[in-house]
Amino acid sequence: MDPSTPLKPTRITPAARAGLDRWRKARFGLFIHWGLYSIPAGVWKGKKVPYIGEWMMFQEKIPIATYEKFAAQFNPKKFDAAAIVRLAREAGQRYLVITAKHHDGFAMYDSPSNPYNIVKATPFARDPMKDLARECKKQGVTLCFYYSQDLDWHHPDGAWNTWDFDEKKKNTDRYLKEKVLPQLKELLTQYGPVGLIWFDTPMCISRKQSAAIRAFVKKQQPGCLVSGRIGHGLGDYGIPRDNQMPPGRLEGGWEVCATLNHTWGFKSHDHEWKSSTDLVRTLVESASKNANYLLNIGPKADGSVPAASVARLRSVGRWVQAHGESIYGTAPSPFTHDFPWGRITTKGRILYLHFFSRPSRHFELRGLKTKVTSAVPLLKSDHKIGISQTIDSTGTPLLKLDLQGVRFRNPVTVLKLRLSQSPTVIPGPIQEPDGSISLLSAESQPGAAKGKPALHITPLGFTSGWKNSTDYLDWNATVLTPGEFTVEIITTHQHLEPWSGGHTARIEAGGKTLSKKITRDYEIDYTQAAYFLRIATRMGRVKITESGPFTLRLHLDKILPPPNDTPLWDDLSPLIVAVRLLPFSKA
Repeated sequence: MDPSTPLKPTRITPAARAGLDRWRKARFGLFIHWGLYSIPAGVWKGKKVPYIGEWMMFQEKIPIATYEKFAAQFNPKKFDAAAIVRLAREAGQRYLVITAKHHDGFAMYDSPSNPYNIVKATPFARDPMKDLARECKKQGVTLCFYYSQDLDWHHPDGAWNTWDFDEKKKNTDRYLKEKVLPQLKELLTQYGPVGLIWFDTPMCISRKQSAAIRAFVKKQQPGCLVSGRIGHGLGDYGIPRDNQMPPGRLEGGWEVCATLNHTWGFKSHDHEWKSSTDLVRTLVESASKNANYLLNIGPKADGSVPAASVARLRSVGRWVQAHGESIYGTAPSPFTHDFPWGRITTKGRILYLHFFSRPSRHFELRGLKTKVTSAVPLLKSDHKIGISQTIDSTGTPLLKLDLQGVRFRNPVTVLKLRLSQSPTVIPGPIQEPDGSISLLSAESQPGAAKGKPALHITPLGFTSGWKNSTDYLDWNATVLTPGEFTVEIITTHQHLEPWSGGHTARIEAGGKTLSKKITRDYEIDYTQAAYFLRIATRMGRVKITESGPFTLRLHLDKILPPPNDTPLWDDLSPLIVAVRLLPFSKA
């Protein structure tokens, strides 16, 4: 399991709870990765590197004596704190997180405790964090800092520099005492109130050390949040992996962090920019799943923000300015699962339906038990939408909306539904009007033929620990329209890490047993497909003859041993996202 995932709730003080509430209501933040790595900009010794720009020192094993020379070249005369904070406001981003120190160990602020910083080691000789702190206060944006507490390739005791230093001689406690704690104190005392410290990559640090860092931050500023990547489940909120979107609704506080292209730090040759449509939809999806959206820019070495980044943030901002009511201060969807047509957020007695595509005139939402008193387009409140609520023969509540005359526009159209009370829904999967049935792992119940299963579902909604063939997953769903269905298993993996396929799966459903190896039959297109592939395996077909309750059980009869290429986070047991049933057509 990713160590940035909270394992259990930490004790929340009133000050931290108030900070967490403010952070949740903000929903949208600006991430900034800026440092010496913006000088080579993804090119080393004439070669365009394929990896993320800020990891160049590690990937190329650049000696400290060589990397330090970048500091003498760093003179970002085009840095404009007021313009950057204004850009965040234009995008609708209400907090800002900037790299105070990344893994290369270089401090992007005036650090009295360590001379390897932008004021003392560069011709710029100015503290950009002071400028940002002033502008954030002036423009009403919450200032936050990123700080790499574990990986530091400049300090002898920091993690993961084995080309300059002897790993056997490293002393993490000494590194924390000499560098981490003094610099955290500087960040928390030199710039006024800080919304959060965004820690990262807790690969070598112990639970005791993570706890000590957390306590130190809270002592300096009790209301300052600690990100999930402090490690060991000790954060105030959780963070999925970079550019990862969980498949279903999350419990507790979360934050999806994502790039505008494929790098965090500036790379001169990365022009694969995400579309504004995808960015808006990712913001909506994050909010619907109980997560904030932290969207990154990587300024150039001269301090300017790439024009493509500015254009996309402003485009997102135009949508947010008109539709912010459906994002800011919202709670997640009352449903655990997604919908083929879009996503839902809530605010008290209001549901916001976010449509990613144009629905049919007679739209149907299944499973909402609460009475809907009115429905209008968010941007045209005088257009009253026709409402019908019934209960079908299975006991499933059906909401039908007559959408005649409603204009649907990209990237997202929002309908506002006012309810008689806070929404309540039928739990579990329900067949969609298009006939499909999606069974998320998060909606399953793990079991075992004997004893307690080692298999479990992670807080992000994936299977983990599936090492015993006696373990299984059970689903209970509601079918409204019987028929013949193609059954698929959906698995996932991070794009740079091995896929855990080849296991033999067995599905029991509809009085039939389907058995097949998990193969890469095709890949599902979705917004984060470039980072976390979702791979479909066609298992065969089943026939459901009656409407009403439907059960499905998934076994793995043969589980292959994990490959030697062990990833950073996952245990390499099969990562099952869902099982889905699609109506079979002979045409």
